[in-house]
Amino acid sequence: MCRLCRRTKAHSVIPVSVLITTKNEAANIGRCLAALRDFSEIIVVDSHSHDDTQKIAAAAGARVVSYQWNGGYPKKRQWCLDTLSFAHDWVFFVDADEIIPQALTEELRQLFENKPSCAGYFVKGRYVIDGKALRYGLENNKLCLIDRRKIEFPVIDDLDVDGMGEIEGHYQPVLKTGQKASLGQIREALFHYAYEQNWMARHQRYAAWERAMNHKNAWPRDPVRWRQFLKCLFRAVPFRSLIAFFHCYIFKRGFLDGKVGFILARDRFRYYRMITS
Repeated sequence: MCRLCRRTKAHSVIPVSVLITTKNEAANIGRCLAALRDFSEIIVVDSHSHDDTQKIAAAAGARVVSYQWNGGYPKKRQWCLDTLSFAHDWVFFVDADEIIPQALTEELRQLFENKPSCAGYFVKGRYVIDGKALRYGLENNKLCLIDRRKIEFPVIDDLDVDGMGEIEGHYQPVLKTGQKASLGQIREALFHYAYEQNWMARHQRYAAWERAMNHKNAWPRDPVRWRQFLKCLFRAVPFRSLIAFFHCYIFKRGFLDGKVGFILARDRFRYYRMITS
């Protein structure tokens, strides 16, 4: 058992393979891995980083795999599902700038002690800005805990679109053809340190990608019907940047987080302005 997975007798190991895809994440990967000690397997799939990402991950006891994208499909996450050997059928996709807090770890431990009843679970992400984990405003909600036998990433028409490159972009994995299963929601959230490095540069790329996807009408369907309806509606309405700001700051009560709540809402406005400009 790797050093990351050593446990006291009071705690059971969570039978999940954590998968972290990286490129030049030396500033984040150590913090991310330190919070994963209760999981049975940790795999870091790295795209030939120029920094110490691989060295830090290996020293922490993670299994490190080098990845080279060939410019086509499958992209990185689906390549991992197709190619790697896993100790478990359940895979938890975690980004290097995310941290799994103990409350989320314990909820997942209980989930697997009782056996999951769904094919996958959405996990929310709380933004951390200036060291403060926001309690209100916008939260990410990603289908990132999956049964790899039942869920896959769709192939979409974005190979000629700049912005995402080797990684699957801002869309969810889906049930495999023929699978009839439900999806669940995890109550506790992870912490997302998205603001620590190059937020604007990254989101300029994301906005260019999303703008092209809108133009090509190439979005894949969301695996949840009501989410699909709301996404289609939002993409069709005018003044999306203003709607995004008021949704985050007023409707989701981001103002209760003070200055950092305003920063998040302001940047949602900026992001959708970039998409529509």
